[in-house]
Amino acid sequence: MGKPKFTGELSSLWELQTLAPIHHLTWDWWWWLVMLDGDEKNPAGRQLMVLWSTKDNSFVEVNGVPWEPSGRPGFDGKGSIAMDGMVAAWYYDGHELVEPLVLEKSRIIVLAENHPEWPFKKGGIIASHTAQEYSMGLNAEEDEFWVKLDTDYGKFDLKMFPWNPAMSSLKVAQSEYGLGMGYGISRLHGSICKGKVGEESVNGTAYFQKVCVQAPSPPWFWGMLHFDDGSYIDWFLPHISPTMTSKNSEPWKDRDFTHFPLSMGGLFHDVSRQRTERFSELRVERTCNPDNLPTFHIHMWNGVTEVRIEAKAVTRAHWTFDQPTRGGMASHLTYNEYPLDVIKLEIDDELGIRYRRDWTTIHGNAEHSWGLLH
Repeated sequence: MGKPKFTGELSSLWELQTLAPIHHLTWDWWWWLVMLDGDEKNPAGRQLMVLWSTKDNSFVEVNGVPWEPSGRPGFDGKGSIAMDGMVAAWYYDGHELVEPLVLEKSRIIVLAENHPEWPFKKGGIIASHTAQEYSMGLNAEEDEFWVKLDTDYGKFDLKMFPWNPAMSSLKVAQSEYGLGMGYGISRLHGSICKGKVGEESVNGTAYFQKVCVQAPSPPWFWGMLHFDDGSYIDWFLPHISPTMTSKNSEPWKDRDFTHFPLSMGGLFHDVSRQRTERFSELRVERTCNPDNLPTFHIHMWNGVTEVRIEAKAVTRAHWTFDQPTRGGMASHLTYNEYPLDVIKLEIDDELGIRYRRDWTTIHGNAEHSWGLLH
């Protein structure tokens, strides 16, 4: 019996422009969130976020760094892509946040299956044209991803392996709103991670997504949890709120007292019950801690199962985007990512109630954004 493989629409990883691009709006990125084991004093563990991104815009500032993409991605007719892009990363070592770990403008190359310069029938690579290596890819056997970053902090040499069928099958979704606007997303909910950070051997899990968004980005809440038994929970709640007019990245805002959902959804891969559940009822609230970091209170239910989560942010990584828009005005987006310590958990279904103590390790991350980029 061979090694487990990643499954699903893996060829979608190496494609762009399945929706016709729209100037100012189209935004593509490949995004890994790696959650490494910590110690008893650090239940949130360690986390690495890295993305390779391109934007159909003539100018945007990212954390104050001017970025002027030169044209749209180019295709050679054989499957490879070259684009002006940016590689960005942060790293939380369990005590301190290194932000940014990487923030570098670069040509980004995609080379994949069936291209004459790629010597394999499967797999592919995304890499920056920089002096230091920032690359990710999938091997020809489709049983191992890698992420390699050569940073001033140290080298990250990580490999990701299939976890279980629900987690490690690439799911693809696409939706169009009209006027050419919409989104496309490819996701791996989970994989097992092994590798090295510097000279230290590390273990953990990882989440991956490839996203194309071409619509104004309203504020959102999003989050996910990896459980040590291979279970997975996520939630997503884009919304309208008074923070849509925010123009700065201050960590807490007095106007952030209410929000009106545009949609809501949650997902639970439940290993214990051997099933996947979806949720269309979702509430997300936040309370502010003395360190100006939020505690997230998530409640979702579907008529069979009810989930309540209380998760405290242990640090905050954030990205700010400012770009000119119509009439000489500027639009702004602050995108926050919070490694989480899950303090309380209740999962109530027809077989009983499970609590936080029923799992040893739960690692996760929550997002919250404000502003409106357009």
